[in-house]
Amino acid sequence: MEITDTVKQIKQSFRLVMNGPAAASMREKGINYKLNWGVPYIELKKMAEQYGKSAELAIALWKEDIRECQILATLIMPVSEFKEDLASVWIEQVTTQEIAEMLASNLISKEPYALRLAYQWLATTQSYYEICGYNIMSRLFMKGEAPGEADINEFIDQAITDISGKSTAIAHAAFNAVNKFCDLGEVYYRIARSAMRKIGIEL
Repeated sequence: MEITDTVKQIKQSFRLVMNGPAAASMREKGINYKLNWGVPYIELKKMAEQYGKSAELAIALWKEDIRECQILATLIMPVSEFKEDLASVWIEQVTTQEIAEMLASNLISKEPYALRLAYQWLATTQSYYEICGYNIMSRLFMKGEAPGEADINEFIDQAITDISGKSTAIAHAAFNAVNKFCDLGEVYYRIARSAMRKIGIEL
């Protein structure tokens, strides 16, 4: 089956598992997609297993600019074929927090370049880049990957700035990453606790 036919088939299948109330709830919360069927993530994971890994299909789905298609793309793209230049293209096209989180957890956090990109993106002033960056950091910390001393200082300084910032979404992502950083061990917890106290937050 041609890729275009497969994409068409996938889009048609969304109607069978769509969730109108979920889609409406997202819109009410200001989460706007070009098209959103409200399909639950667990259903999308089942669909991803059905179609298997395919870089060509993932790229075609991502280009659709539809919530379900882009989430599927992050699940179907083979980690080994998701090169850094493509990651940079995809993050530019992210338009919601949900997709930023999916891109981080399903793909970039599994890549050898994950840490480098995360630090680059935390240093930007673009919200979805930063949200993706913090979610990458959270995933890496959850896997027990501890940063070096210089990286620790950079991460903590940036997190303090963002937790105190104007964006609730970025602050939330930063705080989650700090909590995962604390789980790395007692030394990391003490570093984070001391830093957070400077902005009036007790861990």
